[in-house]
Amino acid sequence: MDGSSDDHPPVVTLAALYGAGGGAIGPRVADRLGVPYLARVVGGNDAAPRWGRGDEGAGPLDDEPRTPLERVTAGLGRLSTLTGGVGGSMERLDAREGEVRSRVEELLAEASRSGGVVLGRGGMVVLRSVPWALHVHLGGPPELRIARRMEHDGIDRATAEADQQAEDRARISYVRRVYGADGEDPRWYHLMLDSTALDDDTCVELIVAAAAARVRDPRPSPTI
Repeated sequence: MDGSSDDHPPVVTLAALYGAGGGAIGPRVADRLGVPYLARVVGGNDAAPRWGRGDEGAGPLDDEPRTPLERVTAGLGRLSTLTGGVGGSMERLDAREGEVRSRVEELLAEASRSGGVVLGRGGMVVLRSVPWALHVHLGGPPELRIARRMEHDGIDRATAEADQQAEDRARISYVRRVYGADGEDPRWYHLMLDSTALDDDTCVELIVAAAAARVRDPRPSPTI
């Protein structure tokens, strides 16, 4: 592992806008730090968070969960079809959101003890009180994020533009609705990167270095 070997395992939260590369950068940071990766899918197809490793970052879980994190995640997976995880029904999501939120927060609390890289789900709010956690925002100009997804997904501009507006709105509104917080406020983050101006390798190196520094020298984040 390239991260710190101090008492606290690294904890990183990532808030990534559409096309900012969170799904590519997050698993690589987790691999470098030697901790699990918690993926999320939001937007019109809002699935439950899942622990995963490797470049895909959100592979299927084993049939028999072994760790506390896996057991909680398995419960989240069972809830996903009841909360709009299939079909994008926001009404069904809202109906069970309290239960999903409690499961997510249980999972994030476990991550604060055992380490992890968390993508989305308001991790920078939930884990604000963890002194060694690093909170990162990945963004960039919309037109460049759209171009990145067009190339990555092989989609046309109209589709990418529509997806960008829908997914950014969903991610921002989730944090505001659930936690009453502005997820685009720089005060929530220790590190804000324009990942359209930096290649993925550089973003990973910066985040890994900053995460190790937070573990070596934990400092409480200011109250917002």
